[in-house]
Amino acid sequence: MKKIVNNVTWKISGEAGEGIMVTGLLFSKSCVRAGLKAFDYTEYPSLIRGGHNTYLTQVGEEDVFSHDRSVEILVALNQESIVVHIDELSAGGAVLFDPDDKKVSVEGLRKDILYVPLQMAKIASDIAGNRLMRNTVALGASFALLEFPKEDVHKMLSDVFHSKGKDVIQQNIDTFNGGYDSVSKQQVDRFGWKIEKKKPKGDIVVTGNEAIAIGAIAGGCKFYSAYPMTPASSILGYMADHAEQYGMVVKHAEDEISVINMAIGAGHMGTRSMCATSGGGFALMNEGYGLAAITETPVVIVLVQRPGPATGLPTWTGQGDLQYALHAAQGEFPRFVVAPGDVIEAFEMTAEALNIAEEYQTPVILISDKQLAESHQTVAPFDSSHFEIRRGKQVTQKELDAGTVFFRYESTVKDGVSPRSFPGMKNGIYVANSDEHDGKGFSEESSENAIAMFKKRQRKFDTFKSQMPQPQLIGDKNADVTFVFWGSVKGAVVESIKRLKEYNVTTNYLQIAWVSPFPDETVTKVLKDAKRPVLVENNMEGQLGNLIREKTGFDIKDKILKFDGRPFFSEEIAAYIIKK
Repeated sequence: MKKIVNNVTWKISGEAGEGIMVTGLLFSKSCVRAGLKAFDYTEYPSLIRGGHNTYLTQVGEEDVFSHDRSVEILVALNQESIVVHIDELSAGGAVLFDPDDKKVSVEGLRKDILYVPLQMAKIASDIAGNRLMRNTVALGASFALLEFPKEDVHKMLSDVFHSKGKDVIQQNIDTFNGGYDSVSKQQVDRFGWKIEKKKPKGDIVVTGNEAIAIGAIAGGCKFYSAYPMTPASSILGYMADHAEQYGMVVKHAEDEISVINMAIGAGHMGTRSMCATSGGGFALMNEGYGLAAITETPVVIVLVQRPGPATGLPTWTGQGDLQYALHAAQGEFPRFVVAPGDVIEAFEMTAEALNIAEEYQTPVILISDKQLAESHQTVAPFDSSHFEIRRGKQVTQKELDAGTVFFRYESTVKDGVSPRSFPGMKNGIYVANSDEHDGKGFSEESSENAIAMFKKRQRKFDTFKSQMPQPQLIGDKNADVTFVFWGSVKGAVVESIKRLKEYNVTTNYLQIAWVSPFPDETVTKVLKDAKRPVLVENNMEGQLGNLIREKTGFDIKDKILKFDGRPFFSEEIAAYIIKK
């Protein structure tokens, strides 16, 4: 049998508490260390323990931007895993199951796949004295099925468990070998996929949340506040773990109201600050968001979406908060909103958002979602050598000592950005006032002053819009199909383009990263020239499409919308295009 090499999708499924997440990450990292690329995706319910959990890893030789629906190996730790996922298996795929588990049965199921019996509980108990290590047995069996050298995984296990000591490392290696050897003795020649090592590239495996945290650190963030809320929580963990190393203050506040007010306070003092939340947490931040806008205080707010309303689907993904981010807080003020589409963009745009916040003395929302936040992607190590920290206009003590009266909110500045002082600077005092105010920050409610201040803040927005990076049309110039999207949908779109090439469908795509200010002129030109524009969004209403219609008058009729809490599969997008 000629086997498919280095193109496989692996999934492990069972209940929470069975080591599914650590096993999945070990599988991904082992493949990457072998010189391959990986993208993984997790599903779990909003329960402390139990419930149906999965970890899926897509592996390939070239960059992998998303995951397929079809699976070649399914590790089923219980009967529910078989029932739920049996139809996802490719013809010739394999199910690893425990024949000793009386609750598990494969009788009467599909005839076109392999059933690989693996005494996971017995092997784990015999070797480690703990049936909970079934996951490690399954990991070994999976790599045996793929004919991957077990010695290469031993090094990974040693690195992952090095802090737990030699005994724990050896226990995991022995348990891994137990699963590996068990499958190696079986007739697995009929399995049609394998993994072959390539030259390692030194790549890293990183999530969107980790990329945001690393970007914040590289961008000079020195204060971070948050209250744990899925799927934004892991940013707090990463920042806390590295706070001492990089000289940051990281605060786990009592609620999201405190979170944003702490971040605003830090920004007022001249410290680069950032906070993060999701859904209802951002709702609590709305009044503080408006405060940062009217006091012209720089702060970056990371909004990691999950489907709502209310608690909604707290551990699932969606893009339902775009219009909310564009209209959050009462009143009219410039709303700067940027949406990265992959981990590299999450890293770079976070660092740049910190610059924009200080240069334009404004809050900036960086909007992500669970799919980007928690999925691992293989990339080269992040490069921050080109980063430049831009602090914007700041008055010097020498200028303050010159005797000229300092107006923090000088309304006549051409670009809308007036120099700021910091607490403690002599002659630099002003009032950071939530009421409308004059140049010194004192409350002033005259119509003339209100108009002047509204226009001052708007000029900042207009200035940035004239200089901001424009979206680029990527792909065939005269394509049959032009995909239009924002955020994490990028991965599935890029993978679907690969599939559409097999059907001789030419494509290109327009990813809108800076959604506010909106690049209306560029978008109008692209859509005017497009043969078949197709909107792709992870929400019900087509919120980007509505924004495009508002700003350009162009109504994209062809829409692929998904709003069930799950991300797009590339097969779904390709099938839609081919069908129509």
